Amino acid sequence: MKPAVDPLAQLAEIRSIMERSSRFISLSGLSGVGAGVVALAGAAFGHWYLNTQFGGKNGVELYGASFGSKEGFVHLIEGSPDLRLSTLPFLLMLALGIIALAGGVAVFFTQRRTRSSGRSLWDPVVRRLFWSMAIPLVAGGLFCLQLYLRGAVGLVVPAMLIFYGVALLNASKYTLDEIKLLGISEIAIGLVASLAPNWAFLFFALGFGLCHIGYGLLMYNRYERQAHAASAD
Repeated sequence: MKPAVDPLAQLAEIRSIMERSSRFISLSGLSGVGAGVVALAGAAFGHWYLNTQFGGKNGVELYGASFGSKEGFVHLIEGSPDLRLSTLPFLLMLALGIIALAGGVAVFFTQRRTRSSGRSLWDPVVRRLFWSMAIPLVAGGLFCLQLYLRGAVGLVVPAMLIFYGVALLNASKYTLDEIKLLGISEIAIGLVASLAPNWAFLFFALGFGLCHIGYGLLMYNRYERQAHAASAD
């Protein structure tokens, strides 16, 4: 006599298979950690450069760095259009450099994980994930450029954080649910940053740096640590 088949169990299994096929579940936690480290380094370099250019005085000293400097980023906020235009190439190169390095790190670790799971890094699910993030990010980048050119420099970093958070929420339906928490965190930090534009580099470091590192460590401990330990054995 054949054992009775539980229809609910069958439905749960079918749902699990469909969810795995419609979601990219091979995101690497180490990619988040690496991207966060790159963002922290970029924020530190940008802060150092502006303070070097504009003096870095009258700020709040913390471990030898002058945060909130009247002569640094705030000088740029209060500066003339010519000053903003002369500084724009450096800021664009800095942003593109951070994006390229962080993206390269993310692709490297994620590709390594997808190979171990036997899945392609550029399958239809990944393409949907890419476009769901790319559209809000491109729109946000163009909007931030307009803010900068029109003199609203203090709102550029908050807008970057908010648009990035929206992109993560938009992409969360194609990947693991934990990315929703990261997206909500980015939006919340962006809204708070809009109230304190003088501290833009600190909020940049918090949102793009520390939040990514925390997210990456969470993902690694939850999904990858046991697999790495098993493969080592």
